[in-house]
Amino acid sequence: MAEAVANVARRINATVEEGKDCLDLSNCKLISFPDGVFKVLRSVSENIRVITLADNEMKALSSKFFSTFTQLRELDLQGNVLTKLPDAVGEMLHLTSINLANNSFSTFPDKLTEIATLERINLEGNSLTEIPAEKLSAMPALKWLNVKSNPLDSNTQSALQSPLKFDILSTTQS
Repeated sequence: MAEAVANVARRINATVEEGKDCLDLSNCKLISFPDGVFKVLRSVSENIRVITLADNEMKALSSKFFSTFTQLRELDLQGNVLTKLPDAVGEMLHLTSINLANNSFSTFPDKLTEIATLERINLEGNSLTEIPAEKLSAMPALKWLNVKSNPLDSNTQSALQSPLKFDILSTTQS
């Protein structure tokens, strides 16, 4: 555990000292986003554009995460055990890509449809049975949605067959 903590601290310090615009905390055995990180990154949080928290054991992300990293463009949360996102995710004004593959979502995180800048949503390998095709179609920037390896119900599968203005990757039984 101490080694994991040291690893996180090292990566955060490098981000601060080198003025990087990305923070990579993938594979750090995190079960949540460490509160102390907010303090350390306070001076540079506006500069952070990309955060990778892939392959951890995170069950949730707090609203504080989204209200702190307001300039985020890309967020990679694949390979965690997330079941939902806080409502604050809908207030992200610059987010273009979110990777939620291989988590534990059973319902589509509806607040994502409120992010006008969002171009790419990856929800491959979750437990979704339906997705809000109409709301997704109304998203101005959406170009790509991946819902492969989800147990989508037949209504959703039919909705995905009709022409949509974004590319969709899904596993449909024909």
